[in-house]
Amino acid sequence: MAPVANAAEASGTGGSARRHHGNRHGRSEQARLAVLRVADGLLVEKGFAGVTMEGIAARAGVAKQTIYRWWKSKTDVLMDAFLQDATEDLTAPDSGDIALDLRDYLRRLAWFLSESDPGAVFKALIAQAQHDPVFAQDFRSRYLDGQRRRDRLPLERAVDRGQLPADLDMAAETDQLVGPLYYRVLVTDEPISHEFTDGLVDAFLRRHKVTARTKS
Repeated sequence: MAPVANAAEASGTGGSARRHHGNRHGRSEQARLAVLRVADGLLVEKGFAGVTMEGIAARAGVAKQTIYRWWKSKTDVLMDAFLQDATEDLTAPDSGDIALDLRDYLRRLAWFLSESDPGAVFKALIAQAQHDPVFAQDFRSRYLDGQRRRDRLPLERAVDRGQLPADLDMAAETDQLVGPLYYRVLVTDEPISHEFTDGLVDAFLRRHKVTARTKS
């Protein structure tokens, strides 16, 4: 997420902080958001091993105790920061044209995973999940399930509009569209160009005999 100014004042103290706890417009909520805004930037700067709860608190300008009020570990902080970024950045477009929507969405997803700060957090969380089964389950339930719904949304809308068949295999087609992006990000580390993502969309359109109206 984008860096923010020091939020020491936003953390609040004493009775004032307690009065505003849980109020999204109060100081407690401002402090929580400040923590989320700095977390992924710290990971990019220092690497996963270099991120600490103390460092997050210092960068956000809040007390360490404030962070522990919401999160048990730095992994939990990074997870919540990443989930918020994914929700904000990966909203599927809805132009009414499946070709345009898929091209836009795959380009956006490719940038998010391979070039953005949240993408670096994603890779760190995936690595953490490899040796922490409890975290892996939490990660799947909190991110992957929601991400699968976002990935399918352009296809579901196209089915509703009659642009795609009602019996479309959503799971298989979604895997063929987004799977190559994850493979490049997590396995080969190859760049993901617009030509690459547009090629995935073109192959999908050919399979289903959909005519692309416009290519940006």
